Amino acid sequence: MPIDTALPELAAILGDRISTSRGDREQHGASESYFPLTPPEAVAWPETTAEVAAIVKICAAHGLPVVPWGAGTSLEGQAQAVRGGVVLNMTRMDKVIEIHSEDMQARIQPGITREALNAQLRDTGLFFPIDPGANATLGGMAATRASGTTAVKYGTMRDNVLAAEVVLADGRVIRTGSGARKSSAGYDLTGLFVGSEATLGIFTELTLRLHGQPEAVTAAVCAFDSLAAAVETVIATIQMGIDVARIEFVDEATAAAFNQSAGTDLPEKPHLMVEFHGTPAAVKEQAERFGEIVTEMGGADFAWAERPEDRTRLWKMRHGAYPACLALRPGSMAVVTDICVPISRLAEAVAETRADIAEAGLIGPILGHVGDGNFHAILLVDREDPEELSRAKWIAARLAARAHRFGGTMTGEHGVGIGKRGLMADEHGAGWQVMAAIKQALDPLGVLNPGKIVPEPAVEAEAGIGAGA
Repeated sequence: MPIDTALPELAAILGDRISTSRGDREQHGASESYFPLTPPEAVAWPETTAEVAAIVKICAAHGLPVVPWGAGTSLEGQAQAVRGGVVLNMTRMDKVIEIHSEDMQARIQPGITREALNAQLRDTGLFFPIDPGANATLGGMAATRASGTTAVKYGTMRDNVLAAEVVLADGRVIRTGSGARKSSAGYDLTGLFVGSEATLGIFTELTLRLHGQPEAVTAAVCAFDSLAAAVETVIATIQMGIDVARIEFVDEATAAAFNQSAGTDLPEKPHLMVEFHGTPAAVKEQAERFGEIVTEMGGADFAWAERPEDRTRLWKMRHGAYPACLALRPGSMAVVTDICVPISRLAEAVAETRADIAEAGLIGPILGHVGDGNFHAILLVDREDPEELSRAKWIAARLAARAHRFGGTMTGEHGVGIGKRGLMADEHGAGWQVMAAIKQALDPLGVLNPGKIVPEPAVEAEAGIGAGA
């Protein structure tokens, strides 16, 4: 087997930082969602860019795929070794290389998590705002073009990665972008690699845009009698130009899950959770304007959280929505899917999705970062019932088609991975083949995270699976 001949070379570089133990392999083959276990043949823990480059060269020479791994929190199976090979656990590359406070930038290694970075930034007056909920590694966040609760104000990883160091499929190391805020010098290679799910290159360094810590922060939660009223409040808030930092929607099923898991006493109704950042005067003004909209839309149980500990409790509850929703049906697993639509179509998209879930007879809480038109469905299914899984996938496919019909995208932040690759042609048409051509040009041997994003007709025909698998 290729791994047998490659192991002595890998061990010469890594020593005991390469493992073929069943425990390590299975730990790095699991998914946060419904995908089956896919253990790699080995797991490696590199500590330098040179080691990553050397590992990739060895694996390419032996025909072994290479799949980077961060915190393992992706929801579409992006980090699963579906073709075997070597998983690179990047968490030992977790240093802040340098902070340029005056330029509001930080150079970091990819294995540092967003919480660890912000802990080191605390005394600088700066912070990194992208918050997908999970304490993900920043390399993984860049690879999946993550966003989250604060995207409505601060953008996504696409907007906040200025430059990168990348190891290519042949072991070459390149640098993309710079510390400058803009450039018109050729192709945007940084933008190409951000969101490529490690199919084109492996991040070994990132230069991130930082933001000033807000002088004042306030948050609130409010209930609505109907889903439509809550969503219409979001639309009105965005269209009026109110500068919200977060505006989150949860339906009545999610509110019930919070009560069960966090011991809260929220009315089992749709809720909005909001946060405002800025000067004390600006925050006060924006909050008052938002409060007026809530009143007009019939919102109730309006509760402000101004103390840091109250805000932390509120957002900890929101970030714990996934395990809380899983607990609504003990022993279940989840098909988690998301779409993003123009804000004007948001209410319609949510209502139609609710109808699909009801028709399928499943428990499927809906929540999301609705300030930018992005929402999620957590579809709970019996692990032992393939027919339920089929129904959940039917809902997910309907969601994707709905997003396309409304002029949106089948995924606003979860990415493609395994779960949505079969829908890529519907979204991109001939553009999907252009992506395949880019992959072929940069990785002709299919070394980097194969089985993700692009079609691989030759490999899949030989394996007896379709390009949409």
